[in-house]
Amino acid sequence: MRTVDLLDTIGGLTSRLKTYAAKLPSVVHLTAVPTGVKPQLEVIEEYEDLVSRLRTQSAGTPYKTLNESLLESLEAFEVGRLLGAIQPLLALLDQLERMREDREIEVGRIDENRIQEYRAALRKIMPGNKPELEETGRNLK
Repeated sequence: MRTVDLLDTIGGLTSRLKTYAAKLPSVVHLTAVPTGVKPQLEVIEEYEDLVSRLRTQSAGTPYKTLNESLLESLEAFEVGRLLGAIQPLLALLDQLERMREDREIEVGRIDENRIQEYRAALRKIMPGNKPELEETGRNLK
């Protein structure tokens, strides 16, 4: 397994998170939807397939240490917890950079750029990262 394979999977997961986030209402009152809005079953299956494929490929490689973050993200995604799905992927990208710094893996210049792009994309879709909604919901009780 190579870094590019891992980043391809992260890109696929990020894409599914973006699609899911775009379908969520901008403001959801927690008493109305206490467990979140779940993604469609077929999207969950696609997400699970990507995670499963990567876990299989990473067996016996330095990348196997990233599997826990992938499973955490999948579990959160399955129940509609957007933030809970994004945070493990951000942690995975941090761990990937530490692995590069510790020379456990090699990361080329193009892959370094992809890591930064995925980090920015994930942060952008995080709940609460919409300045235009800053004043929204302040008077909800």
